[in-house]
Amino acid sequence: MIASVRIALKSQKTVVVCSVILLIFSFITILAPWISPHDPIQVNLALKLCPPSWEYPLGTDQLGRCNLSRILYGARISLGFASLIFISSLGIGLLVGTIAGYRGGWIDIVLMRFCEGVMAFPNLVLVLGLVGLFGPGLWQVVLALMMVQWVYYARMFRSMVVSLKEQNFITAARICGSSPWKIIRRHMIPNVLPPIVVMGTLEMGWAIMDISALSFLGLGIQPPTPEWGAMIHEGKSYIRSHPELMLYPGMMILLVVMTFNVLGEALSDRFDIKRRY
Repeated sequence: MIASVRIALKSQKTVVVCSVILLIFSFITILAPWISPHDPIQVNLALKLCPPSWEYPLGTDQLGRCNLSRILYGARISLGFASLIFISSLGIGLLVGTIAGYRGGWIDIVLMRFCEGVMAFPNLVLVLGLVGLFGPGLWQVVLALMMVQWVYYARMFRSMVVSLKEQNFITAARICGSSPWKIIRRHMIPNVLPPIVVMGTLEMGWAIMDISALSFLGLGIQPPTPEWGAMIHEGKSYIRSHPELMLYPGMMILLVVMTFNVLGEALSDRFDIKRRY
């Protein structure tokens, strides 16, 4: 009993700390135009590779651009578009998974076989193929990640709906004459929503890493738009003389992804998501 209480308190502290960190990053993404000391894309070769100073707290890059400003604006790209990928993929997966699980029959077979076909390919390899087909660019990366990620949500929601539709309250709703859409909207979806919070915290970290990885490979954000993965790509040529050009954005990626993962694990333990689903 005492051990379980300690675990619960520890989990609660972890959730609070991680939530505060993510809240700070959220404010950064919103207030970046006002809190950035300089224009993130303004080139000044006379100030290239300057050390940290009062005017440039994190120094400048190889083109004389403010590193701090680029990191702050990079947070908008990484967090903003990772959220867009998650919400869009989740919406498609929720719709497909709920329909497949509730309707069953040939609809379930066709949809799930398609999902299994997509899941047969390594995630990043399939995304690279789609980006190669669409062409490099931010929106192409977002579209490719959405087209790949939704199948995982669909599979999860389908399994939840299959287990829920045999419950007594669903049977009672059918007996009362509720339409299938009403049952899905009022009874199914509210009961499959709790794991979304945990899934969202874990998948956000993966989305940020995918965006950064594709930008590092030159397939995502194109210069001069600041993004953490693209900043690492631009700084790799100066890894020996100025490793901070790669270190600063790399630390931001590490901090955000680790915070999302720790928060997801803490929420999973607190709400017992793993054992329930």
